[in-house]
Amino acid sequence: MLVADDEAMVRAGVRAILARDPGIEVVAEAADGHEAVDAVRRLRPAVALLDIQMPRLDGISAAARIHDELPGTAVIMLTTFGEDEFIGRALREGASGFLLKADDPRELLTGVHAVAAGGAYLSPKVAARVIAGLRTGRMAGGAPPRAALDRLTERENEVLALLGTGLSNAEIAARLHLVEGTVKAHVSVILGKLGVRNRVEAAIAAHEAGLAARPRH
Repeated sequence: MLVADDEAMVRAGVRAILARDPGIEVVAEAADGHEAVDAVRRLRPAVALLDIQMPRLDGISAAARIHDELPGTAVIMLTTFGEDEFIGRALREGASGFLLKADDPRELLTGVHAVAAGGAYLSPKVAARVIAGLRTGRMAGGAPPRAALDRLTERENEVLALLGTGLSNAEIAARLHLVEGTVKAHVSVILGKLGVRNRVEAAIAAHEAGLAARPRH
């Protein structure tokens, strides 16, 4: 994975946390957004961990480029800033995860594994803000129209419902007795039909449509 932050001490601290897990390998570091995007282009890591405020190219803009050019790399935002504006922008621009630097270090390890497995991950503090934002309309961000949801097949609705509960592709596959590759294909079709950029936005759509609360089997 890639670790990008303009503060060397923060990068060192993150690497020290990640080194606790033998299943995670840091293949590169970056001190700004441009370096991060270039490193992802060269190395194609499974996960890119990006700070939001970096010189030359901020983390959210870097996340958008990675999502558009290199969708095989999942992006997690790791930042001091937990304001709704940053969370909403990051998720709309393709981030699959959002963590705060004040979170428990175990959240970092959990988040990396979750997005590497094709899932999405919000730390509990961030998830609480997203839920509150949905309830008040601050983070609605334009829900997919009902017609878009109606275009989903029965199987796609089942996948979306489980995706809305935060399950990874492998977990959805096990629940629906499918192979993981089939679930991945369904997720890609769902994103296209709903006109959303990532799993997090699809999960939000599932909640707004009332699907996540009643997954079908």
